[in-house]
Amino acid sequence: MPVVGVLTLELRIDHARSLKDKRSVVKGLCERLRNKFNLSVAEIDDQELHNSAVVAAAAVSSSRDFAGKMLRAAEEEAADLLGPMLIRADLEWL
Repeated sequence: MPVVGVLTLELRIDHARSLKDKRSVVKGLCERLRNKFNLSVAEIDDQELHNSAVVAAAAVSSSRDFAGKMLRAAEEEAADLLGPMLIRADLEWL
């Protein structure tokens, strides 16, 4: 039975003075997670705010262990890339 894991990342981008500044951070994060971990990644909330974002990354797998390892590695990558801009990360299973 396939499993779906969703990693939700909440970002606070204090240095962003415009949506363009924010997009550069969010786009860089999304591309990095897509390319490195082959995840489906999208900004899912706070699109109209220039200093915060919510990004979700999803993995579909036949193994919960494999998907969990991939999503935890993606969370570590996001933390390394974003530093204190990453204020919260949640993993849930569907």
